[in-house]
Amino acid sequence: MPLFDKDYFVVGPRGISQFQTMAAYLGGSCFQTVMDNPVTAYRQLVQQYAKDLNGKAVDPKIATAEAGAVFRASPLSASMSGVVPRLIGVGFKRIPKFGILLGISFVMGEGESPGVWAAFGASIGSAPFINPIRMIEKQQRAFFKQTGATKPITEIIKESAAKNFAPLFRGTVPLMGHSMASALLGLVGQPRLQKYIQKELGDKTGLGRSATGLVASSVVSPIYVFVTNPLSRLEVIMQTSSISGKSIGVVDAIKEVGRDSAKFGLRGVFRGQGIGIVKAIISLTLFHEGRMFLQDAFKQYNIDNGLFTEPV
Repeated sequence: MPLFDKDYFVVGPRGISQFQTMAAYLGGSCFQTVMDNPVTAYRQLVQQYAKDLNGKAVDPKIATAEAGAVFRASPLSASMSGVVPRLIGVGFKRIPKFGILLGISFVMGEGESPGVWAAFGASIGSAPFINPIRMIEKQQRAFFKQTGATKPITEIIKESAAKNFAPLFRGTVPLMGHSMASALLGLVGQPRLQKYIQKELGDKTGLGRSATGLVASSVVSPIYVFVTNPLSRLEVIMQTSSISGKSIGVVDAIKEVGRDSAKFGLRGVFRGQGIGIVKAIISLTLFHEGRMFLQDAFKQYNIDNGLFTEPV
């Protein structure tokens, strides 16, 4: 029995096949992952410096200053910290997520423009694949914060194996909520909003696709970050604790965020919010630009090779 149905490689009515659509999504994700890694690393360091070495909450201003100091001391190493597991994660995380997303989308007749149900299914179904990669990323950055060196992935996996790999699934619950918001706002909302902006604004002002995409990302990103930032905090708390030590559950993580907010107000809950919005705008724009570039390239390839003809 073949792994893929033959229709998976057949060029559809929009000029590209399901396989090419999947490849465009993965290519866009690789492009975004490399380009936005410095911002991602900085944001996670800001959230990790929420506690000092004694486990006490620190002022958000101090956390931001300490994260900045790490980047000034080792700008290249800090900028690229975690990029290897993130790129590996494009395979382990994005193939299940995009596979489920686009699979449901094509089954429901939505093609390469997935809707709400596709986003919902992808968020739940891909969480077990995504969480271990995010756990490894955060363990590496936590180790880098303490030592200035990168902890080998094999060492993290060996430590997890001693506990039947259970530590790799810490933070799965907040991840599901995070993934849901990401899919609904980033994969479904942004493209639809961009099409609306292109129609209402682009045609009247001459703004190109990249400009309207940036506008759409700028509108969606603050909403996305407001929803996901507290969930990201829970993930960071649960996934940066020592693998060999006692795990931190969802309830305890929520209590920690509560203590943080009681001491520092909303600044405690929304640590990294400003840089998070910048990251979201950059990430969304880069991903969709990369995705659409590849989709256009695949479509042109199909036209040039007689596999598709534009309707008159």
